[in-house]
Amino acid sequence: MTLTLGGYPCNVNVILLCRYNRFKVPSSSRPIDSGVCNCGAMRMASRRLSQMYDAALAPAGLKSTQFAILTAIGRRAHDPPTMRELADAMAMDRSTLGQNLRPLERDGLVAWEPSEADRRRKLVVLTEEGRAKYAQARPLWRSVQERFERTVGTAQAANLRRILLSIAANGELTSRG
Repeated sequence: MTLTLGGYPCNVNVILLCRYNRFKVPSSSRPIDSGVCNCGAMRMASRRLSQMYDAALAPAGLKSTQFAILTAIGRRAHDPPTMRELADAMAMDRSTLGQNLRPLERDGLVAWEPSEADRRRKLVVLTEEGRAKYAQARPLWRSVQERFERTVGTAQAANLRRILLSIAANGELTSRG
């Protein structure tokens, strides 16, 4: 007997997972095959979540990446990060972070300040406008965060975050080998 989901053959674990989580697979969609690349599956999920969070944050005029940057800078308000420190904390290269910081700087949400300890070091800080924008966006983020957790389940969302954060922190995954 061949098992199918949405009219496509698939493995029993996929069917059980979909039924357990009450996922509805449109007949035009194919279930994720167990041979799909981890990176490809992660990128598909990332694009879906980015679309969801970007739509929720749009009334504040922010994208999810911009909100994440404001959040990371805000967490370090007592000890502002350098560009390298912020890039490392966000698992981004400095070039990509710089491209993402430019619109925030242009809009007056972030600024560069010299370090008191070493005037050559430039620290990235939230401006007053940046703190206000963050305060405006935070309830929108909270709402979409709760929607995601209702959809996938609170425990599953927490487990997913643990897994994703452990992947992001694993330096071995960036080395060639």
